[in-house]
Amino acid sequence: MSHASQTSQIPASIEAFLQQQQSQDLLRFITCGSVDDGKSSLIGRLLWESHQLFDDQLAALRSESRKHGTQGDNIDFALLVDGLTAEREQGITIDVAYRFFAVNTRKFIVADTPGHEQYTRNMITGASNADVAVLLIDARNGVMVQTRRHAYLVSLVGIRHVVLAINKMDLVDFSQSVYDSIAEEFTRFAQPLGFDSITPIPVSALKGDNITARSVHTPWYSGPTLMGYLETVRISPRNSGRFTFPVQWVNRPNSDFRGFAGTVTDGSIRRGDEIRVTASGQVACVQDIVTMDGSQESASVGEAVTLTLDREIDASRGDIMSAAQSPLETTDQFEAILVWMNEEAGLVGRSYDIKLSAQWATASITSIKHRINVNTLAHEASRKLELNDISVCNLSTSRPLAFDSYLQAPALGSFILVDRFNNATVAAGMIRHSLRRAQNVHRHSLTITRAEREHLNGHRGRVIWFTGLSGSGKSTLANALEVELHGKGYRTFILDGDNIRHGLNKDLGFTDEDRVENIRRIAEVARLMMEAGMIVMTSFISPFRREREMARELIGADDFIEVYVDTPLDVCEARDVKGLYRKARKGEIPNMTGINSPYEEPLNPELRISGQTEIQQALSPILDRIAGTDQ
Repeated sequence: MSHASQTSQIPASIEAFLQQQQSQDLLRFITCGSVDDGKSSLIGRLLWESHQLFDDQLAALRSESRKHGTQGDNIDFALLVDGLTAEREQGITIDVAYRFFAVNTRKFIVADTPGHEQYTRNMITGASNADVAVLLIDARNGVMVQTRRHAYLVSLVGIRHVVLAINKMDLVDFSQSVYDSIAEEFTRFAQPLGFDSITPIPVSALKGDNITARSVHTPWYSGPTLMGYLETVRISPRNSGRFTFPVQWVNRPNSDFRGFAGTVTDGSIRRGDEIRVTASGQVACVQDIVTMDGSQESASVGEAVTLTLDREIDASRGDIMSAAQSPLETTDQFEAILVWMNEEAGLVGRSYDIKLSAQWATASITSIKHRINVNTLAHEASRKLELNDISVCNLSTSRPLAFDSYLQAPALGSFILVDRFNNATVAAGMIRHSLRRAQNVHRHSLTITRAEREHLNGHRGRVIWFTGLSGSGKSTLANALEVELHGKGYRTFILDGDNIRHGLNKDLGFTDEDRVENIRRIAEVARLMMEAGMIVMTSFISPFRREREMARELIGADDFIEVYVDTPLDVCEARDVKGLYRKARKGEIPNMTGINSPYEEPLNPELRISGQTEIQQALSPILDRIAGTDQ
């Protein structure tokens, strides 16, 4: 055959290959289960059996297998997936590893997720986009706690098809009774989880039994092989069919072009369709749908496009567009399932950042309804969220967000909570439903405004927030300040920690979660009194920075003056006006700030005053600050 004839056939073969690839559908699945159940080995075996490895990969795999020596002279298929050095050294999976492979009938993206409890957050990441879960169980150990946890998480993220891969059957002599017992126990546990199908398969990832070919060691098993199941399982689309388009970027390369760039997360859109911006309610018609390859008539789920409209509307990053005739709901209070992912506990009343689709806001947990026991699925009382807890909670947000229930539309029903100080993701959440009071409670417009009250008082309202250790001198300083301001004709009020706990907050103790709620209530009351045009002084230890920052944001930075009364602990203990330190040292007070509960010093207070300073000298900078803000 001539060189010319060879080259003339190359485009045809490439075209045929591309057509074959385009005709194949894509299945996303995860492997999950308890640690050391063989997840990475199973994926490695699948890649081997489906002939997805090149010669150089095989050579490197053999070399790595000899180096680590986990399988003697045999290949350790787990090394194909465990890419991190720490994973290979410890023989565990830490991060989520994704692999792509294909057979004649289907393409696959598989996520190998970690089994250790402390990496639950990584497992959820892998499961969030999967269609099928391959849940591995070591035949020697049976159903473990982490098996149940992963099964529950799989059900939470909406996966409806589970393969129960009962692995290491070669180590139990391919016992049918072992297989039957495990399959029965898991099926009984998973019955309330609502899976559409649970398919138990006896396998040996190391030996290849029932992976791609039926094993001679399990003549009693008549179900599909693992690959046979993955090739044939049918998945219903996980979307509502309602067009949803989060705006990622306003594309304005020049004065003649303005478009809204993003990815279609649900439904589809065509030229001429009318869209609505959820937050503002503005409507417009789609004039063009622009991609990297030019304009196109329509766009559907997963396509990244830029929409141009027939009229100018006010929309920006974070706005959600929908079909005008199928508008999205908004809510600022909802019930959700939270999976807590942080070592620092989640507390009611503490503020976090929430990311829901492209929308950002401030959010707080208003109540923890119950924690879910992953072993029994029982509902248990809980006052805080610990690492890996799965709990049903109510949340509120600083502004209404476009949403849907997770089961109806995952893109608008899933969110993350982010620590506002270190930007760590602390929780993943799935919205169950909006709380009705979010729609039924409306802010009432008052005739007399804050400005008019302040004019009558003759001064601005604001909050002076004193913080410091018990015995630092906060209350003494706040009281002296009120006397001084009252003498000058200012309208004032002191919210003192002890006095408030005799009334408004008498139901609260001194645990971390109670302290958070204590400060939240005080901040709300202080804001209301400030709106009345008063100067409000609060005297509370308020030990946590997050809650002081929450108070600042609620009240407003321009109206909030944080005064840190900086008094050393030994001085406070020497004063011990209320005898609290003495009791704490004896173990009679379990949550005494500075002794057995932390105090987080302000990083950038408006004023830092030594608690050992003479009163009039200490008042001077505060009075100057108040006078300066009145100008």
